[in-house]
Amino acid sequence: MDRSSNLNAVSASNSLLLKPQQEYRSLIAVESSRGYIRLAMVLSIFLLGLVAILVFVPWQQSISGIGKIMIVSPMERPQNIEAQIPARLQKWHVRDGQVVEKGQLIAELVDLDAKFLDLNQSDRLSAQKQALIARRKAAMERAKALHDQIVSLKRSQGVAVPSAKERSAQALDRIAAAQQAIEAAKQNVRTTELNLVRLRDLFDKGVRSKRDFELAELDHTRALTEVQRAFAALDIAQRDQTVAVFDQGKVLADTDAAMNSIRAAISAADESVEAISAEICKLDIDLENLRHRVDQRLVHSPCAGKIVRLMCVGAGETVDAGTVLAVIAPMTEDLAAELTISDNDAPLVSVGRPVRLQFAGWPALQFAGWPSIAVGTFGGKVAVIDASDDGKSCYRVIVKPDLELIASGRDEHWPSAQFLRPGAEASGWIMLDTVPLGFELWRQFNAFPPTVKPEELGLNKTADVGKAEGKRKAKSN
Repeated sequence: MDRSSNLNAVSASNSLLLKPQQEYRSLIAVESSRGYIRLAMVLSIFLLGLVAILVFVPWQQSISGIGKIMIVSPMERPQNIEAQIPARLQKWHVRDGQVVEKGQLIAELVDLDAKFLDLNQSDRLSAQKQALIARRKAAMERAKALHDQIVSLKRSQGVAVPSAKERSAQALDRIAAAQQAIEAAKQNVRTTELNLVRLRDLFDKGVRSKRDFELAELDHTRALTEVQRAFAALDIAQRDQTVAVFDQGKVLADTDAAMNSIRAAISAADESVEAISAEICKLDIDLENLRHRVDQRLVHSPCAGKIVRLMCVGAGETVDAGTVLAVIAPMTEDLAAELTISDNDAPLVSVGRPVRLQFAGWPALQFAGWPSIAVGTFGGKVAVIDASDDGKSCYRVIVKPDLELIASGRDEHWPSAQFLRPGAEASGWIMLDTVPLGFELWRQFNAFPPTVKPEELGLNKTADVGKAEGKRKAKSN
């Protein structure tokens, strides 16, 4: 076995020595090529570069929305020009597409209401008003005359009452005089009675004659008569005093009754004045309504703008109140973009967020992640976010031009209203935070929502409130 193994080793060494060229070529055949090494290096560098790009290249997150161009001011939006009264169209003064000024005549109407068909109605109402004014003036003059009568009656009462008082005082004086006359008559009766007794004694003694006695009787009788006359005068004086008192009351009652009657007449006159004034006010209302009615027969432009379309066919057509005659688009530059976003994106949007807009009819190339290299887009800012959805879980976002960027020259002005018309389609990208490109790809792959800073969502405010509440509870404990 040792011999056979030695022979094999010798034969092997001889074979190696006999075929050196053949063994070299095989080694070359299995040797690695230099091109694969370069490819591996290139692929390695590409992978490193791709990783660097994914880590260090920034990407602007955004929320896309589609909407249209709108006018911000409600007074400058397209509006309908309506007929205010039922009428017949008489004449157009404008055409489709015509530019009009505020207050310019648009159309003429002919009133169809039977109350306003009289062409001279205004003059007749004015004549009625003048007649009522004259009636009111006469009633006022009558009331003034009645007031003057009251003044005169008060003057008469002021004179008649003292006069009645004076007559009563005179009657009292006559009563006093009558009482004195009674006393004088009684005294005279006593004197004549004494004289009669004395003459009777003298006549019985024959000293005096019968004639003297009869004269004494006559004087006594006269004295008695004077007493009766004095009593009668006293009674008359007392009655005169009573009548004077009654006259004083009668004067007061008569003058008061006359003044009350005049006051009633004054009230009636005042009532007539007020009634006539009410009729005048009603006529004023009718006149004012008629003037406005006449003004409504002429349809004027409510603002400066362009007539979009005329709705009625032509002259002679009958229209009702509220019928749209024409549509006018005001001349305004107060434009904004009205975008619609989903309820998933609405919490991420805040007022003041930058927006890139693309308008229909304007060629643009938009890179959502790199807005700085976008071409044909226009800058804006979020101005309004609706507080409630539109019934389809979508929210409206109003975007106005970014005046700061435009003023600084970093962005272009929006197209004028001559080219950017309300209702034109608009696409927008609401810009959010900047993140690495790799993170954005990872987010898109996992269908995660974009990220925003906590302070932009108001979380810092909530945290501050929570901290303050915690401190308050700690102090109370």
